[in-house]
Amino acid sequence: MNTEENNINNNQINNQIKKKKSGGIINFVPYIFILAIIVVVGMLAFPKLFFGDDTGTPTNNEEKPADNPQPTPQPQPAPEPPKSKFKIYDTTSNKRPYAISINNTPVAVKVQEGLNKAYIVYEIPTEGNTSRLMAVFKDVSDVTVGTVRSCRHNFMDYAHENDAILVCFGWSHYAQDELNKGGTDFMNGNEGKWASAFWRSNPEKLAHEHTAYTSLPKLIDYTTKNKYRLTSDDSLLLNYSAEEITLDGRSDAKPANTVKLPYGNITTTFKYDAKTKMYTKTVNGSTNKDHKTKEVITTKNIIITKVPYNVMPDNYYWNLKNTGSGKGYYITNGKYVPITWKKDSRNAKSKYYYSDGTEIQVNDGRTYIQVHVTSKNVSIS
Repeated sequence: MNTEENNINNNQINNQIKKKKSGGIINFVPYIFILAIIVVVGMLAFPKLFFGDDTGTPTNNEEKPADNPQPTPQPQPAPEPPKSKFKIYDTTSNKRPYAISINNTPVAVKVQEGLNKAYIVYEIPTEGNTSRLMAVFKDVSDVTVGTVRSCRHNFMDYAHENDAILVCFGWSHYAQDELNKGGTDFMNGNEGKWASAFWRSNPEKLAHEHTAYTSLPKLIDYTTKNKYRLTSDDSLLLNYSAEEITLDGRSDAKPANTVKLPYGNITTTFKYDAKTKMYTKTVNGSTNKDHKTKEVITTKNIIITKVPYNVMPDNYYWNLKNTGSGKGYYITNGKYVPITWKKDSRNAKSKYYYSDGTEIQVNDGRTYIQVHVTSKNVSIS
């Protein structure tokens, strides 16, 4: 073979190789195109995977920085409930008081309970030169009171002036007539409707009439059952002072270390204790103590109101003439001053005034209101 033929053959071989290469590339073009489409779609669907987060939000492999970190809120203490201005009663409460008729027969004085939990205690003259107590309770609970005795019609006057529910165990026929007319919320343990609010206890083996007791929880329960009003918008009877009242600055003040009030078969005496600034109570010469707690009965204030009386038409029960005005005494911290009392009607509040006409203020503490007939003398020394 000559040289020219060899050149022709070589050219033919090279052309065939070029065609094979060109044909191979062309055969892969569709696959490359498809792959490119997949990549583009992936970048559009999942840009964070390819480019990261343009908004600054970290990918799963990055730690997320805190956005304006705030301090962890600390628990706040609960606000304190409003506090009472006085100790003797709760100035933040509008609970209605209970006025309970308590046995004061000489033989039954030793079984009295609950008097030191009352904020006002009345001693009220009754027929036969005797007396009963009427203790007024407000804002106290879980207190046993006794022994409970029958009420008289004048007891309603003192219950009304405190907007209190009257509690008794029996009644005079005059009290019964008035109470059954309505207008006074009451509970009588001698009636079946309220009998379960009372019970009998006789630790000193006394006669049956000296054995009835009740408690504030039972009275509150029966108040609800009888749909009596539980709250009161009425102002309190007495004008209390947050600052100590001494009476020292009054020209008409005199010493009151011993106060003696005869009622007939009972003589009530109060003796001042300068250390405690309280008066301790004795009855017929014996220290008056709570039968359950053995506490000596005490008071901070004493108000004496002198009232006339007449005997009712049955010629037995007394009627106290406790409306209008009269004379009396206010006693606290070892001193006493003369006062004037005024009561416009049986349901009205009693008001007490110094000799200059200003209303008296009483100290933060229990007050005994001694209703005392004008025919008997009071001794203060």
